[in-house]
Amino acid sequence: MTHPIQPRLTQVFRFVRCTYAHGVAELVYAFDHGEELIERVRFPAAPAVTAERKHAFEAALKLLHLIAGISYYKAGVPPKIELSNGPLDDATADLLEALYLHGLAEFAYRNGLDLRGRIAFPRSGEPSGMVKAATLHLPERTLVPIGGGKDSLVAVEAIKHIGGQATAVWVGNSPLIATCAERTGLPTLNIQRELAPGLFELNRLGAWNGHIPVTAVNSAVLAVAAILYGYDSIAFANERSASAATLEYDGQQVNHQWSKGYAFERLLGDWLHTHVAADLHYCSLLRPYSELAITRAFAKLTPYFDVFSSCNRNFKILGPKPADRWCGECPKCHFVFLALAPFLPKPRLLAIFGRNVLDDEAQTAGFDALLEYHDHKPFECVGEGAEARAAMYALSQRPEWQEDAIVARFRSEILPQLDVAELALEPWLKPAGDHRVPERLQPALAAIG
Repeated sequence: MTHPIQPRLTQVFRFVRCTYAHGVAELVYAFDHGEELIERVRFPAAPAVTAERKHAFEAALKLLHLIAGISYYKAGVPPKIELSNGPLDDATADLLEALYLHGLAEFAYRNGLDLRGRIAFPRSGEPSGMVKAATLHLPERTLVPIGGGKDSLVAVEAIKHIGGQATAVWVGNSPLIATCAERTGLPTLNIQRELAPGLFELNRLGAWNGHIPVTAVNSAVLAVAAILYGYDSIAFANERSASAATLEYDGQQVNHQWSKGYAFERLLGDWLHTHVAADLHYCSLLRPYSELAITRAFAKLTPYFDVFSSCNRNFKILGPKPADRWCGECPKCHFVFLALAPFLPKPRLLAIFGRNVLDDEAQTAGFDALLEYHDHKPFECVGEGAEARAAMYALSQRPEWQEDAIVARFRSEILPQLDVAELALEPWLKPAGDHRVPERLQPALAAIG
């Protein structure tokens, strides 16, 4: 930067402008009067925006600008937000303020910050009921985001089971995700997101750093894609336990997965219906199901066993990646191994991971966190502590697992402190709770359960 700034001392975060031309969206931000931070999102082989979809496309693009700004806002968390295009209606401001507060809750907790009362988007005072989107008669086909892990593959196969038209879509350039997407046999769409280079310079200058709700950003990218390419639904694969908080701190719930939870799904889904297109549906196809129920369904999808991975070290921008898709040491590896174990023959599971994670005493602390034993649930996309305890209890009753170090310790030390009546696996395998799956896709729910 020509004039270096101190990110943590900035006073204003500015949404400067967003533009779109020839398949490239430019999202521009700035702190105070500093240099512009320009992010680019590239939509491949993008068709021209039709006249009937122009208003919807502009609304979705504006939302992408506002949501993607969270990656940059968190570098300084200044006390004031400015919008070059003027204030927002109440529904839009409510959505953004909830996202920035709850989506950055883990970031705030880890950095010792309190964002309550600090995040305020300028409002016009226009009531939500004044905004009404048109019905665009979008084609009946679904964008299914692929993340490389088991959940999105279960969603894909459920939609294929009912003969639904779908496209496997992902944001970024992960070879692992590309391989999984190709294995689905669906048409594929790979959208590229290029973060502003200036963000990395801000980090060098001492910016605040930490977790952001990337699912929210990807959701906004896909809302633009749905209008641009013509899809009437975006079906994520977020389970019901994504709504469960990781911990509570100083009166605020902190959920690593907030933008995968039902509260955000409802907020964004309603907003898209009223502001973008009345017939554009945003949902999670797996919302009624627990992680264990989804894992049981995935255990039948053997063609994916040699390509999937839930280990997040595969997807980090910086740092080494696992040589064989699984590091075997992170919370995601721990949980997926534990969740699959009740539903797969032991040799098959060990072949997938290349090791027995449950027979490694060095992983004890990691499994204690999953079980919420003297620790809180990890800041990762993993199931609830009660789910992990149910899976571990099931293994503790099976001779082939009882001698493994982590399972043996559970039997001798942790199990005597638990109520066995609360450890049954079966209740976790039944669908429960609300969902927003559109009628056209609801038959796919039966294929999961």
